[in-house]
Amino acid sequence: MARWHGISRRKSSGGRLKRPSRYRGKRRTEIASEKQHSLIGKPNRKVYRKRSGLQTVRILADEVINVNDPSTGETKRATLESVVENPADANYVRRNIMTKGAVVQTDLGSVRITSRPGSAGVLNGVLLDE
Repeated sequence: MARWHGISRRKSSGGRLKRPSRYRGKRRTEIASEKQHSLIGKPNRKVYRKRSGLQTVRILADEVINVNDPSTGETKRATLESVVENPADANYVRRNIMTKGAVVQTDLGSVRITSRPGSAGVLNGVLLDE
């Protein structure tokens, strides 16, 4: 469900503000897009239209990640297996939701996600030393 980020029609005391309600409705630019979490699974992306015709791509699900090895400087594609740790929310680990900073298990080892999959539309990460 979309969230509205417009001005309140109530005072801090709970009383009603008459003026904004009377002449001004909700604007399309004040409505936020719905929450979409990035999961591990069959690749799926969604394109969102923003203001002035700009676009942003969100990863809804993906099964591969670009992994950078800092010791050699090489970047390889790895297959995602599961989410091991997520500092954003402990419940995201059980639900396999990926955010920036999450640690995921891949076929190359543990990888920390450095990109924002819900905003950038790409999954990049750095291989962790174990």
